[in-house]
Amino acid sequence: MTPSASKDQDMLSFVYNAFNRRDIEPILAAMHADVEWPNGMEGGWVHGREGVRAYWLRQWKILDPHVVPVRFESDENGRLVVHVKQLVRDLNGTIILDRTVQHIYTIKDGLINRMDIQE
Repeated sequence: MTPSASKDQDMLSFVYNAFNRRDIEPILAAMHADVEWPNGMEGGWVHGREGVRAYWLRQWKILDPHVVPVRFESDENGRLVVHVKQLVRDLNGTIILDRTVQHIYTIKDGLINRMDIQE
């Protein structure tokens, strides 16, 4: 793994831990101002840090998602692919989803520029 990829992996590990703690500010600081983020709950995309913030705050009012990276790799386009164990519960603790998905990150200048979800 290249030093850049290792640094990106460390940053994303930090981001996942912060997400699971619901600590938004450090995650947003790791994103480009015009980040493109998938709206996995409602479909489509959210744009920019404030779009991501609003999406997550809306999501956390109805769901309790936890995501744990289990493997990192690079794809042929230089993106970082994170295989993620995704466990989503409703607010009563009932499991809604328990699966592994791939989060595919485009990192630009050390910041998250885009994330795609692949199932």
